[in-house]
Amino acid sequence: MRVERQVWGHIPLLNITPDQDGKELPTVIFFHGHTSAKEHNLHYAYQLADKGIRVILPDSHLHGERSEGLDGVQISLRFWEIVLTSIEELAFLRDELHKRGLMAGEPAVGGTSMGGITTLGAMTVYPWIKAAAVMMGAGNYVELAQAQMAQYEKRGFQLPISEEEREKMLSTLAIFDSRRHLEKFNGRPIYFWHGEQDVTVPFEPTYRLYKELKQQYEAIPEKIEFKREREAGHAVSRTGMLEATNWLAKYLLE
Repeated sequence: MRVERQVWGHIPLLNITPDQDGKELPTVIFFHGHTSAKEHNLHYAYQLADKGIRVILPDSHLHGERSEGLDGVQISLRFWEIVLTSIEELAFLRDELHKRGLMAGEPAVGGTSMGGITTLGAMTVYPWIKAAAVMMGAGNYVELAQAQMAQYEKRGFQLPISEEEREKMLSTLAIFDSRRHLEKFNGRPIYFWHGEQDVTVPFEPTYRLYKELKQQYEAIPEKIEFKREREAGHAVSRTGMLEATNWLAKYLLE
């Protein structure tokens, strides 16, 4: 197993490969969480590479090696800019994998927290995603953005956008909102993990999305799974991590 630090275009990333590197491999692109970085998901990469899968761990916009030294409030106010940038960059990473002859077939995608949110948005616009793992993520973009703005205003922050800009942002987010585009999942394998005590990314909206999606998977119930842990907060358990990597490997290697 090898971990290589690389830069593709302007994106710093870790390219984790099993021992049989040098040929096209089934591949997972895995996104990290808010204020985290690519190195923080190496345990997911280890489990996947051990099964013969290449893993690409990119640094998201304003994170890791792309940090611009913003404080917590500044980076939080740019949350959706970061998510939408990651969705756009996912297409670039997929194209690079094909151009470099590194990927067999199409990639699976996953992520933790903000990375899970990114994954759900990507599922609405990229039909080539083979399978997904959403770890404490959310797909209700518009509802989540409205709640975030209300929370900031309640704390006394003056949001640096006009009413017109706010409406434009919400209209853009609606394009990627999973609950508004359930048909785009098209029966592709998807695994959810979420702690019921999560106060960062609330449990209920994601569970509601799962229940709505499940109706579309009636003929293929084995391709959608939601693992809930009653006492867990905003931190994925080892069980969840192992289940997610096994899920991705199952559908990439079949």
